[in-house]
Amino acid sequence: MVKQKKKRNKVYTGVDASVARPVITRIHAVKRNKVQQWWFDKKKIAKPVLIASGVAIVILWLLIELIHVLSGNGA
Repeated sequence: MVKQKKKRNKVYTGVDASVARPVITRIHAVKRNKVQQWWFDKKKIAKPVLIASGVAIVILWLLIELIHVLSGNGA
């Protein structure tokens, strides 16, 4: 088996090394009302909960309609 060359993981800091550019962080102030601020803060939790509840409501509605059709009370 051929011995593999070790990969270089050290940052080159010689004279002709590329200069690390500073990271610019842009911050925008936004004035939100209470509902918009709540949604902005809780979006990661609220979105999956709303999607899951919507799917559950649709499944429940389909089951109720299936029971109506099977019992003979369909429209």
